[in-house]
Amino acid sequence: MALPGPLSPDSVPAHHSPREAFDTLVASVLHALEPHFAVERDDVDIVVEEAPLLPQEWDERVPTSVVAHHHDPTRLVLYRLPMAQVAITHDDLADLVWRTVLDGLAEIWHVPPESLDPRG
Repeated sequence: MALPGPLSPDSVPAHHSPREAFDTLVASVLHALEPHFAVERDDVDIVVEEAPLLPQEWDERVPTSVVAHHHDPTRLVLYRLPMAQVAITHDDLADLVWRTVLDGLAEIWHVPPESLDPRG
């Protein structure tokens, strides 16, 4: 049995950290949405952060994302840890990332989220 490592042959699957796996998931969603980025007139930065910085007295649900309109260009920030805690399976996480990205872009571009979803 071979364990993944820097000297492992290509036949041994590489280990990806949770952060790398989440970034890969987000990148695949954004790749599927590329045609929309070419035609929408509003530029958007998609940013992944571990978790939001919240005040100590915060007692509401931790947000999984935020649209920051005060940045130029507008920024959609995805928070990895809150999303990972909500999702039970990898499929749940993938669905949550899709919904969050679609909802954020729909808010920024003023279109219905369904009109952006290439999955049908």
